[in-house]
Amino acid sequence: MCGINGFSWSDEGLVREMNVAIRHRGPDDEGVYVDDNVSLGHVRLAIIDLSPKGHQPMRYEKNGHEVWIVYNGEVYNFMELREELEKKGYVFNSNTDTEVILAAYLEWGFDCVKKFNGMWAFAIYDKTKKLLFLSRDRFGIKPLYYYYDGQNLIFSSEIKAILKHEIKREPNDAVIFDFLYYNLLDHTEDTFFEGIKRLMPSHSAVFDIKTRELRIFKYYDLRKRLKKLKKAEEDPATFRKLFKKAVKRRLIADVPVGSCLSGGLDSSSIVCMMRELEKNLEIKTFSLIFPGFKLDESKYQESVMQKCSVKRYTTTFTAEDILRDLEDLIYTQEEPFSTLSIYGQYRVMKLANENGMKVLLDGQGSDEILAGYHYFFGYYYYELFRHLKWKQLIREIIYYRKNVGSFKALKYFIGLLLPRRIQEWILNHDTYLSREFIKRFKHRKDLRFKKKELNDALVCAVMNNLPHLLRFEDKNSMRWSIETRVPFLDPELVEYALSTPSQAKIRNGITKYILRESLKGIVPDIILDRRDKIGFATPDNEIANHPEIKKFIWNIINSESFKKRKYWNWKKVHKVYYHHSTSKLGNIFIGELIWKVVILELWLRVWIENKSARREG
Repeated sequence: MCGINGFSWSDEGLVREMNVAIRHRGPDDEGVYVDDNVSLGHVRLAIIDLSPKGHQPMRYEKNGHEVWIVYNGEVYNFMELREELEKKGYVFNSNTDTEVILAAYLEWGFDCVKKFNGMWAFAIYDKTKKLLFLSRDRFGIKPLYYYYDGQNLIFSSEIKAILKHEIKREPNDAVIFDFLYYNLLDHTEDTFFEGIKRLMPSHSAVFDIKTRELRIFKYYDLRKRLKKLKKAEEDPATFRKLFKKAVKRRLIADVPVGSCLSGGLDSSSIVCMMRELEKNLEIKTFSLIFPGFKLDESKYQESVMQKCSVKRYTTTFTAEDILRDLEDLIYTQEEPFSTLSIYGQYRVMKLANENGMKVLLDGQGSDEILAGYHYFFGYYYYELFRHLKWKQLIREIIYYRKNVGSFKALKYFIGLLLPRRIQEWILNHDTYLSREFIKRFKHRKDLRFKKKELNDALVCAVMNNLPHLLRFEDKNSMRWSIETRVPFLDPELVEYALSTPSQAKIRNGITKYILRESLKGIVPDIILDRRDKIGFATPDNEIANHPEIKKFIWNIINSESFKKRKYWNWKKVHKVYYHHSTSKLGNIFIGELIWKVVILELWLRVWIENKSARREG
């Protein structure tokens, strides 16, 4: 796991500056390669083959064809690919997956990525053909950003390195609108920085050094792939086999591997499967706790600790911690976010770093492939309604009410049936945004409002909603030099889960049905029987009511820069927060709204106006 940098001309000093900017991604080693055509930089977090043979940029040559690579990620099936390539005459000097990627490129060209099972962002410099080949994994687990002005290409694992170049810092107002109005993040190639883009998941890019042309193409289409696959039978044994295989692949490392442990079904399943695979392995887990709060999940974490004999480390945070670290978190994430759960994750990764870890497994992706979020019930109800399965629909509504104690899922379903204009009015009828700003971008749409059946909604979530969660995790983990791996996003597991009937995901008013069935006897019953959905939650509302936090937020809202922003109606924001801060109960949705505008204001100061208290690099 590493950080990569590069651009399409020669400047060793500049590429070294880029390396310094993302040194946290790879504190173990640093390297550059520069010739007349390109400058490549790399910082290394050594995970597989800890020897100097893993140094990057790495070179490979066969039959006079010379290629170089800078690479961030893990290709878990590299040993199988290596054996296949050795039969074709390729020779390897290290035990790294990096060298296998180079040989695979020489053998299969741009299609080599179709053979990889893993997470990656890399740039291959084909010195012989005079081109740069960039690629990003299927689901966007690893980040890759670029800037292209029609003549030159700059790329990096993080935006802060690209900003080492003389690029004008301008906010992308269209992206800001999607964030404030629709709560959308990372759903397009555009970032919050005008001109800086992200290579989208499942995409590759080729930059021709001679013509200076950049071509971007999609090498994997999940929706088309699922259409080619046969509909899978609902079989818990098959799911368990694929999940076990996915976890086993992600234990490949020459350093200890631990896990995040929230106490929810996803992370608990991973830890329990780790123990199932390795009976004598020392497993360290890292958790966020909030003693005394309703959302505290300590008892669930403890049940896994007892069943699996793991060593559990915990952390929490206070209002004072947030005030101290918020600017560093905004610097770490590079783009805005809307809840403090991002800070909770930041703290967990810091805890792992303090205890000597380099690799953690985590449960990202499960909610998207197994319908873990409660809004997915709306799509499932629509599917049953559309196919005239009304008895089953009524039964599911009753089960949900019994399990959760509300009709929230029914509200999602009704909302889905409403005309588009009414949907938007309900969500934004009392918006705090300025009318001029809304009028300017109202033509932009949120695809989540479209009526669709459950599996189609899940595919949409995997490709459009999941990337921002993966961005949060990558930036938070690499800030503390931690590699995180996500077994639920193993391509075989994803394709199987999304090929099963909807009833395999939602049944009798509960989510992730096939996962629960497949891990009976492996995961504690107290967790398998959970019906609540907390997620990786933090007490944002309570924290926002802390006296010091209130003072901090009032200072932001009443600042001259906040008042002059074109994005919101300052008086409305002021009024909303006044009612929120003077109420004993507050409102969780208003709390999230306030954090969203406060974080955006701070982001504008830190990244656009360069008013950060810290200095980059």
